[in-house]
Amino acid sequence: MTMTMEYHNPVLLLASVEGLNIKPDGIYVDVTFGGGGHSKEILNHLGPNGKLFAFDQDEDALANALPDERFKLINENFRNIKRFLRFYGVKEVDGILADLGVSSHQFDVAERGFSTRFDAELDMRMNQKDSLNAFTVVNEYEEVRLKKIFKEFGELSNAGAIANAIVNARKDSPIKNTEQLKQILSRFLPAHKSHKILAQIYQAIRIEVNQEMEVLKEFLVQALDVLKPEGRLSVISYHSLEDRLVKRFMKNGLFEGEPERDFFGNFSVPFKAVGKLIVPDNKEIKINNRARSAKLRLAEKK
Repeated sequence: MTMTMEYHNPVLLLASVEGLNIKPDGIYVDVTFGGGGHSKEILNHLGPNGKLFAFDQDEDALANALPDERFKLINENFRNIKRFLRFYGVKEVDGILADLGVSSHQFDVAERGFSTRFDAELDMRMNQKDSLNAFTVVNEYEEVRLKKIFKEFGELSNAGAIANAIVNARKDSPIKNTEQLKQILSRFLPAHKSHKILAQIYQAIRIEVNQEMEVLKEFLVQALDVLKPEGRLSVISYHSLEDRLVKRFMKNGLFEGEPERDFFGNFSVPFKAVGKLIVPDNKEIKINNRARSAKLRLAEKK
């Protein structure tokens, strides 16, 4: 593509970049490039010898590559951060930034199927080359598996009933688009909170399609490996599932259980927190509605 894709303002831009405590000659990674807003700000803090690598699995983002010798955009999922940094001769970095979830651009392109605002084919793939899409999840997953997805990823109390409605409806003919899905689930969408519930249903399907929880875990473990001592990790999340994983890993270096104790009985953890949880102020939320659920956590490797 030659034309630049339209992307919205990056969320918590200054706080997330300043939290990296950038060294002018350091090596940094933006694992969710999107429209390049965070990357541009990182480059503003780097000197001529600094280096920035960026990742984005969505080919649409390639149109936004920055014409800067210090910058390299890698068209890959950030679950592969360690492997691709090594490919470019980089074993350690000074800081990593991640702005999780779906980009504003992906929500705004109707045919991608991410948004509750449009009728579209059941897709929801962040990487258009992936074989698993929302159509497969909705039409081929067994009822028990659908229930698990809606309960865990959508945090829906009536996950079983939603899964059952989908399975019964698809017996007649495949569910091909988002409008059909809405009609099938209409009885679960009371007018006063239909948008919220539908967003939870979409979120659950999207997380499954893109394996977002597994990807996030793999990324965090590798981020710890590639960060130098005193290197910073800056992560923006948008829902409680992501935030819990990030919070737990930054606190303990684990996703579950307790860390080991050292000889003196103290917990041995790989990170120390930098400041407290940061959320957007009302001014930013007014300008950028996507920011309303954002949470920024910062940590430094010991």
